[in-house]
Amino acid sequence: SQEAFSAMTFTLSSKAFSNGGSIPSMYTRCDGHDISPPLDWTGAPEGTKSFALIVDDPDAPDPAKPKMTWVHWVLYNIPLATTGLAEGASTSLPKGTMEAINDWKKPGYGGPSPPIGTHRYFFKLYALDMLLPDLGNLADKASVLKAMKGHVMGETELIGTYKKGGSQDS
Repeated sequence: SQEAFSAMTFTLSSKAFSNGGSIPSMYTRCDGHDISPPLDWTGAPEGTKSFALIVDDPDAPDPAKPKMTWVHWVLYNIPLATTGLAEGASTSLPKGTMEAINDWKKPGYGGPSPPIGTHRYFFKLYALDMLLPDLGNLADKASVLKAMKGHVMGETELIGTYKKGGSQDS
């Protein structure tokens, strides 16, 4: 396989929290400023033309009895030259980036706001072999995933956790 010869592994990271670590409260909807955390990535597979980012929480509403996956942020057509998103990037996205709606039924980033328990937040970055068509104002996670089907060249994820009132900014 071509991946065996790849010099770099496709990796997503954040300066704000480690993989599996607690997300600082400033990035949350419930206890903070509801701004998106900084994200960085390296090692996109050869042939990548654009990126898509999906942030969701599979532990809603209660990690002990999850009933749904709550979608916090959906971006697509992030330009190939982009190697990260600065803190608060949801208000100034790279040119050409498209946003789909989250589960609050609006485009943009919605930070963690877990009603009960410690939730996991999956930041999933996809390397795509094409630019997706404009999926329209009502595009959501499902329509972006459908459009991506057969075009994913690589995938990486970063997981952060949050419990309401639980994580102080360090």
